[in-house]
Amino acid sequence: MEFFDFGTLFFLIAAVVIFFQLRNVLGRRTGNERPPFDPYTAARTGDKDAAQKSENVVSLPRKRGPADNDDAYAAIDAVAKPDTDLNRGLRAIKDADASFEPKSFVDGAKMAYEMIVMAYADGDRKTLKNLLSREVYDGFVAAISDREARSEKIQSSFVGIDKADIVAAEVKNGEAHITLRIISELISATRDKAGEVIDGDPETVAEVKDVWTFARDARSRDPNWKLVATEEEE
Repeated sequence: MEFFDFGTLFFLIAAVVIFFQLRNVLGRRTGNERPPFDPYTAARTGDKDAAQKSENVVSLPRKRGPADNDDAYAAIDAVAKPDTDLNRGLRAIKDADASFEPKSFVDGAKMAYEMIVMAYADGDRKTLKNLLSREVYDGFVAAISDREARSEKIQSSFVGIDKADIVAAEVKNGEAHITLRIISELISATRDKAGEVIDGDPETVAEVKDVWTFARDARSRDPNWKLVATEEEE
């Protein structure tokens, strides 16, 4: 039988003692230990936890602060001096309809103006009906019918709009009203049954000044404005 020398036996005993001490301090693996920290996995887990927590959070509507109000009315202040009746009227329309923008309205009104002028000259009742209020439509149709009864025709060419400015705005009983002063150029002549010019000049560009008022129900989902009043400026 072989015997361990003293030195070998000493190191063996020391190894056994260290093993048991480590086992007592660190414990044994049970399968429930936390995995080593991984910064990338932790980040993904954190996002998931945050998302789960967010499902239990109810977002309250944010109150509009002064800066938000300034931004909302910036486009209005650009076309109407603050603290004027016009500015207040446009702001009232903006409050009633958050989608309202002065520039977009003017662009649309200019297009409508040309369509209405040409539809009236051509006797196009269908187009007019879609763009005019009932009262204005009835007036236009009556004038067209009288012209047709006399076998008169309007020869008209639309040159363009030189200027279109908002001059008044208000909200009445939930209905938004905006008045425009429009300066346009038009070649127009009325011919009788025999083709003779009885009004206007087919060769001359004339400057026309109109004051038109458009309106729409600010509570309605229908975004279309209609012409509700016309006046020719002298």
